[in-house]
Amino acid sequence: MTTLHEPAAPSASAELSVWPASTTEPRPGDLAVGGVPLAEIADRFGTPVYVLDENEVRDRCRTYRHAFPDAEVLYAAKAFLCRAMIRWMDEEGLGLDVCSAGELELAVTTGFPPERIVLHGNAKSPRDLDTALRLGVGRIVIDSPSEIARLAASVGPGGHQKVMVRVVPGISAGGHEKIRTGTDDQKFGLSISDGYAQHAIARILDQPQLELTGLHCHLGSQITSVKPYLAAVRRMVGLMARLHEQHGLVLPELDLGGGHGIAYRPGEQGLDLTALAHRVRKELAEACAAAGLPVPHLAIEPGRAIVGPAGIALYHVLSAKHAGEKVFVAVDGGMSDNPRPALYGVRYAPRLIGRHSVADPTRVTVVGRHCEAGDILAADVELPGDVRPGDLLGVPVAGAYHLSLASGYNLVGRPPVAAVRDGCVRLLVRRESLDDICSRDVGV
Repeated sequence: MTTLHEPAAPSASAELSVWPASTTEPRPGDLAVGGVPLAEIADRFGTPVYVLDENEVRDRCRTYRHAFPDAEVLYAAKAFLCRAMIRWMDEEGLGLDVCSAGELELAVTTGFPPERIVLHGNAKSPRDLDTALRLGVGRIVIDSPSEIARLAASVGPGGHQKVMVRVVPGISAGGHEKIRTGTDDQKFGLSISDGYAQHAIARILDQPQLELTGLHCHLGSQITSVKPYLAAVRRMVGLMARLHEQHGLVLPELDLGGGHGIAYRPGEQGLDLTALAHRVRKELAEACAAAGLPVPHLAIEPGRAIVGPAGIALYHVLSAKHAGEKVFVAVDGGMSDNPRPALYGVRYAPRLIGRHSVADPTRVTVVGRHCEAGDILAADVELPGDVRPGDLLGVPVAGAYHLSLASGYNLVGRPPVAAVRDGCVRLLVRRESLDDICSRDVGV
């Protein structure tokens, strides 16, 4: 295994390279994933609908465990979370990285062991911390000095809680400025360069009920190069060496976060996981040897790289019209179920599903149904020139940050999630109904 995504079968077209490995074309113009025709899923559950290939998710978990056999692999729940996903992560031997009391409660009430959960976040609420302590979360990642006193008080003089410190290593990496979190000019973590990280660590050491187990960093998202991670290893080990000199402290854990990039369109490159694992282990061993430190236990936090390529979003076309030189294809979803193009300018490669077209391809912009000019799902992409209302479009690589970022804009309701495996399809998350929405409105 050389990359996060297994190569497509030799008979598959290049356009299917970013689709789940189980994707087949049983007849021209049609696609099936996990042995289930996508058109049948759209007919059964309506559109928009998210489709998740369970075997693709599980295979990616196993790829991580194979590449990092001695590390702790924590699934970043913010990418996508539901009860089925929690069970899959438990069965595949991964831990969980959560950001809120809600994610934590869902995981533990589903049966996930709390000691295999890490809680982080730049602004944890009292409820977040109280829930973490009540449920016995494995580690809490401290992100600001004010959390130290609040957490110590909540634990109490006779209590005990393992903690880590999120450190800002001063490294710029990530696919967009809004998802770069390793630099000093953003809201996460405590900086090495200005001494805040070292000061916070000294304060934690003065709290006997808090056990500092290691350092945490997260550089950003959609990182496709190994080099930033190697730089992070060097800087984190450098900090560990200074802590050892100042406090005699030997930290047993180092969490390098996630942010592992994936391909969203054919021809794009994702992060080479095999190279990452090999070079990070080598860099960590060499840096620790030079500093005279034992090699800490490594943890990583993939989210998008596990669930992103396993998902497909299905939409029906509502209209196709010309506006000057542009062609707009409007679908029955949009920024309420996928705000990422509006937030980060991400680009997708939609495909006509369910019928074979012999029309020449034409450049179109796929737009959503919402009252925003920025409600664009895929700008300047090729679709058959005869695309028309009623057609079904499939958007691959839709497993991460779609439902988790979905909103109630225009009160259209969030889409359902259906899972496919071995020729069967089942509902994981039902569609949000108008009754669901109205039940929250108590103002009459």
